[in-house]
Amino acid sequence: MASEFLTLAIITILIVPLANAGQWPPTPGYYPSSRFKSMNFYQGYRNLWGPGHQRVDNNGITIWLDKNSGSGFKSVKPFRSGYFGASIKLQPGYTAGVITAFYLSNNEAHPGYHDEVDIEFLGTTFGKPYTLQTNVYVRGSGDGRIIGREMKFHLWLLEK
Repeated sequence: MASEFLTLAIITILIVPLANAGQWPPTPGYYPSSRFKSMNFYQGYRNLWGPGHQRVDNNGITIWLDKNSGSGFKSVKPFRSGYFGASIKLQPGYTAGVITAFYLSNNEAHPGYHDEVDIEFLGTTFGKPYTLQTNVYVRGSGDGRIIGREMKFHLWLLEK
């Protein structure tokens, strides 16, 4: 009995601190992306549409939208998991009707029955903050009964 209690106490002492470790914020100045090597754009990505609205340089890719077109790009190979990150600069001013998005999808492998995670910044009007919207599609559906369909966050912190 004493041995079982001691074993349980040791397990509790070892597990409880680990369970709480995820509750602490990261150290200031910690960037997860610093743990991973970045790759040249052409090694990992290719144009999806609108090549005339893309500029690739050492810092990454710049894409833009005008009255004629926009642009998009995609990874060369599929990823099952990993660390995905983007630094996105949003256009100031009137952008109603424009959605700037970063999304993960397996639509090419499973057309019409795919999974997708969207991170979208919805366009705005003068003096209003951007809205961050997330969508989750499972098996080709945004049906809220499968998994929550969308969530909107009003980004007051981006107000000028």
